[in-house]
Amino acid sequence: MQTDYLVIGSGIAGLTFALKAARKYPDRKVTVITKTSADETNTKYAQGGIAGVTDFERDSFEKHIEDTLISGDGLCNKNVVEVVVKEGVNRIHEMIEWGTQFDKEADGDFKLGKEGGHSEFRILHHKDVTGKEIERALLAAVAEHSNIEIVKHCFVVDLITQHHLGYLVTKATPDIECYGVYVLNLRTNQIEKIIAGTTLLATGGNGQVYRSTTNPNIATGDGVAMVYRAKGRIENMEFIQFHPTALYEPGVRGQSFLITEAVRGDGGILRNNKGEAFMERYDERKDLAPRDIVARAIDSEMKITGTEHVYLDVRHIPLSKFIEHFPNIYEKCRSIGTDVTKDMIPVVPAAHYSCGGIKTNDWGRTSIRNLYAAGECASTGLHGANRLASNSLLEAMVFAHRAFLDSTAQQTNGKPIPPIPDWNAQGTTDPKEMILITQSLKEVQQVMSDYVGIVRTNVRLERALRRLDLLWEETELLYQATTLSPQLCELRNMITVSYLIVKCAQFRKESRGLHYNTDYPAKSRLVQNIVL
Repeated sequence: MQTDYLVIGSGIAGLTFALKAARKYPDRKVTVITKTSADETNTKYAQGGIAGVTDFERDSFEKHIEDTLISGDGLCNKNVVEVVVKEGVNRIHEMIEWGTQFDKEADGDFKLGKEGGHSEFRILHHKDVTGKEIERALLAAVAEHSNIEIVKHCFVVDLITQHHLGYLVTKATPDIECYGVYVLNLRTNQIEKIIAGTTLLATGGNGQVYRSTTNPNIATGDGVAMVYRAKGRIENMEFIQFHPTALYEPGVRGQSFLITEAVRGDGGILRNNKGEAFMERYDERKDLAPRDIVARAIDSEMKITGTEHVYLDVRHIPLSKFIEHFPNIYEKCRSIGTDVTKDMIPVVPAAHYSCGGIKTNDWGRTSIRNLYAAGECASTGLHGANRLASNSLLEAMVFAHRAFLDSTAQQTNGKPIPPIPDWNAQGTTDPKEMILITQSLKEVQQVMSDYVGIVRTNVRLERALRRLDLLWEETELLYQATTLSPQLCELRNMITVSYLIVKCAQFRKESRGLHYNTDYPAKSRLVQNIVL
């Protein structure tokens, strides 16, 4: 297959880019690849909303910028923060024009929520399923364009670069170029190649490397791992945001149900097993402190009391208001026997968002030519050491737009793409035992959860690296000897991403933002990004 624009991922970043390309150039082909169904994305599971300045009487760009910089703990790129906050308003209105319906007051003004780290009410939302509503609107808009093709059930194996033409490609190689991707077609079980003038990675997060995460099963860090293998630049992977309040369900592994931060914005109070409101002991902002502070506070309370969770108390919130704002949370709690009018909700931190990722410039360009990245897989400089709540959907829209603008200018000067060889699977055989893959996957999640979680130490990081080294050796032997499967490819990507998280954490000799190491409890004077 040959295409003008290749988009890997069908979340808010990928579909925004695809729509803009299709509308601007109706004679060009836009191909969107997704490894499952079109709507199974991280975007779909975003509950809280989009942060944006829409009420200029009470709020301002300056306030939003300051809140973002404070949350980022010294590592934000201030220029990028200003760009996202100021350009984000236009992108929000664009999303509304494409059919997204945000909640409104009786007078027609937007209902604005407030979340941790925000100084004003500025979160636009659609009840507690904002991401699902955005995904619905975008897919409906995409369906109106005949030059957009969504290829489902296709797993991207690797980026195609000069390496596949027989050249030696290293981190020092100037002008590494991306010509497209090799994909595993899950319908035919064949490896195919897709050649593209411009490729955008919008592959989402990597939460599945942890035992408990709010991310869907698809969030295995594929884009980051592919760029690293292609010798592209990766940045700040140590900053993994743990959402403070995932629903605690004994025995449940993998994706956890998220209790959005907006619940605390509406007055929810965190309490320990003694019923004490403990956040005032950790931060003057109490329950609305930034997520890294709240997650560490919960982790501390759990260790002090020896319990596996804390509680979120919403009993004082009028039931009608709670059901109106959080209907899905109410139904989920009811389904497990929790009556929010009488019972407190058991919650625990879970891996939620990766602030680092594929290093880009302020136009979404990666270190590899013709390759862009947007959304959670990218490290744009917006989030720094800790993402401010509800800034991620805003970032995805802004950088999808900027990547489109930049790629349009670049593509007109593009060189002819050289002949690309077919995938070579010679000498491989079908795997005889899936247990070799499934057990290694469990080990990765166990290692990362136990040693590279909310609180870290040098000893834990070193132990994690040794375990990952062994898993990498075993998995590479399996990769070279057997025919490919999505499970094997995802395992390989998860091991790579886990390694990058550990190595970046080892290089950071301080505690900053989401990275807290008890061997370096203070911040250093040298504020720098960790680039691999």
